[in-house]
Amino acid sequence: MKIPLRIAAVGDNCIDYFQAPPAYSVVGGNAVNVAVQLARLGCQSFYFGAVGEDAAGKRTVALLAENGVNVQYIQSKAGKTASTQISIASSGDRIIVDEDFGTCSGYAPSARDLTVLETMDHVHIGWLDDGGTLRRHLTERGVSVSQDLGVNNDPAHLEPHGLTIAFGSAGENAARATQLLTAYLAAGALNAVVTCGSAGAIAHGGDGEIRVGSRKTEVVDTTGAGDSFIAGFLVAFLHQKDFDSCLVAGRDCAAVTCSHLGGFLQPLVATDP
Repeated sequence: MKIPLRIAAVGDNCIDYFQAPPAYSVVGGNAVNVAVQLARLGCQSFYFGAVGEDAAGKRTVALLAENGVNVQYIQSKAGKTASTQISIASSGDRIIVDEDFGTCSGYAPSARDLTVLETMDHVHIGWLDDGGTLRRHLTERGVSVSQDLGVNNDPAHLEPHGLTIAFGSAGENAARATQLLTAYLAAGALNAVVTCGSAGAIAHGGDGEIRVGSRKTEVVDTTGAGDSFIAGFLVAFLHQKDFDSCLVAGRDCAAVTCSHLGGFLQPLVATDP
């Protein structure tokens, strides 16, 4: 029997509050969405991050556990669980109106957490404002690490050096996607992957640039599609599939996510308009 991959997702979680009527909320965040999708793809999935000691934090931890994610390394801190205010365009694209990173700000794994992270088959980093400390710690110890460099706008936290895979997003701007690939590789990433919305995705490793188009689907909501792409790509990559297969695996996961509300299937909680 093949032993499931042990993959950790580290960083952001939040409650996504959708403003368009009917108003509702879901649990989300790059690292959380990736962790859930990894569990659904048969991995031993672990989430490392911080939630508030509030109802939103308890909701987040409970839902992750229900979806098969290991939650024993989540830090519960005084303060407010992160939140994002979102509206959805007629195209299904999400529009971020406001973000409050709450207890995610300043989060860092404990010494015990670092010891566990060093044993993983792979670690994916989402939004994390640590100046690259975790990335450097893990890559210097030979751990396979990826990071979504499109979820944090502060360059201080986004150095690609040492990453096994640098993920980015360019919307549908093909020229921008190629620029990002080149920049990530030049900065020391071993491989680079950039999603391009409805135009698909491109990747660049040792064998040159590879592209894949999007899969036709009825788009309900694009929230979390990029996170699902990352999970699908990672599982194929860690099973040593070629880049074409990895891109297709990521694309197909993203297409499923676009067909429903939120970054993964879950109960929608009604909120006050």
